[in-house]
Amino acid sequence: MGYPDQRFNVNLSILFTELPLLERPAAAAAAGFTAVELWWPWIETPTPPRAELDALKKALDDAGTQLVGLNFYAGQLPGPDRGVLSVPGEESDRFRANIEVAADFAASVGCTALNALYGNRVEGADPQVQDALALENLVLAARAADRVGAILLVETLNKPESPRYPLVSAPAAIEVVDKVNAATGLGNAKFLLDLYHLSMNGEDLSQVIKAYAARTGHVQIADNPGRGAPGTGGLPLERLLDELKDAGYAGWVGLEYKPGDRPSAESFGWLPASARAAG
Repeated sequence: MGYPDQRFNVNLSILFTELPLLERPAAAAAAGFTAVELWWPWIETPTPPRAELDALKKALDDAGTQLVGLNFYAGQLPGPDRGVLSVPGEESDRFRANIEVAADFAASVGCTALNALYGNRVEGADPQVQDALALENLVLAARAADRVGAILLVETLNKPESPRYPLVSAPAAIEVVDKVNAATGLGNAKFLLDLYHLSMNGEDLSQVIKAYAARTGHVQIADNPGRGAPGTGGLPLERLLDELKDAGYAGWVGLEYKPGDRPSAESFGWLPASARAAG
């Protein structure tokens, strides 16, 4: 039990950001990790040039790192946006333009989990209209994910840091997961359970794990307060991950924490080197 009993991956959009994107897979590998995940790396465009996609694939391959999670285009993230699929107009169109691009890239590198961030409420837009648009786009994304043998992830964020994001509880995200699966009949929409975000919302983390572990497709962690590495805050992350495993979760645990004012490679002291390479 404990940390050595987990399958960890490093989120290269929050760790190793002191390096250019194409150098981050090798840096993660040098720190002992064999699996990584990414937010959509091209925040300005849902359809980057083929050469840029190929360069990222080469960087992952050359480092020997497996991409295990990828966000669809989510707007300015990091930044003010929290996804775009429920945002009417141009941003929704950009999400749709990204769906097949992201799915095809995931297929090219063997990534089997695609995360679709819901998007903020927009002033002047009817929330029901936004939710209907979101379901349309999530259905398209779920079908594209299924085409490449991947799952679609729906994530809860936290209200203090994302006040206009509507999915700020585990049940809210699960409700969307259920709607997508009912609409597609594919069953490949899953919950992205982020222990940091759920703790910021004041949820009972053990209860969430009991209720939703079977419907969870990916887990992310950071300590709270501060969103730092495990051990920098007060969350009992080792115990919570054991609870997830006991509840039947055997998937990836993404390290989505801020390294603080030190190089990312120095932020992994909490995890034995022997436990970093995922089997």
